Amino acid sequence: MTTARTSFARRSFRGVAVAAIAGAGITLAPLPASAAVGGATGQALAAAPAVAAAPAAAASGAAQTAVNTALAQVGDRYVYGATGPNSFDCSGLTTFSYKAAGVSLPRTSKAQSTVGTPVSKANLQPGDLVFFYSPVSHVAMYVGNGQIVHALNSSKPVQVMNLDSMPSYAGARRVA
Repeated sequence: MTTARTSFARRSFRGVAVAAIAGAGITLAPLPASAAVGGATGQALAAAPAVAAAPAAAASGAAQTAVNTALAQVGDRYVYGATGPNSFDCSGLTTFSYKAAGVSLPRTSKAQSTVGTPVSKANLQPGDLVFFYSPVSHVAMYVGNGQIVHALNSSKPVQVMNLDSMPSYAGARRVA
């Protein structure tokens, strides 16, 4: 199997697995370092960061598809201006994810911050777009359980992290 086909197969499986886990309301947690053992030599492997799946379904099918698509990109590279399918910047990830759900979004985080319906932080639902900084210059997608998925910068791949660990919360919008 070629590298491209292997990569596609892994990405497809990862997307299906993430969707199944999210739909079941299961939270993934890392194994203790002592439990991560691999190969015939028994050498410890580096533990992967924890990814917690959304505990509740999104309010709409389109939002759920966008969440599932965004979560399937965890681990992909951040590249400024990239819109997928193998690398993303912040608004490229949200645009790509909602496009998979049949929803068209503007390309930039600033423009995305003007579409849809405003949502308070207390009423966030999976699929809501969450914005940071003033003026707005970063967007993430809320995935439930107080967590977001986003493409932060070139030093980190697409990742899931706690919403409150991001500085300068600027608001949220529901687009589907």
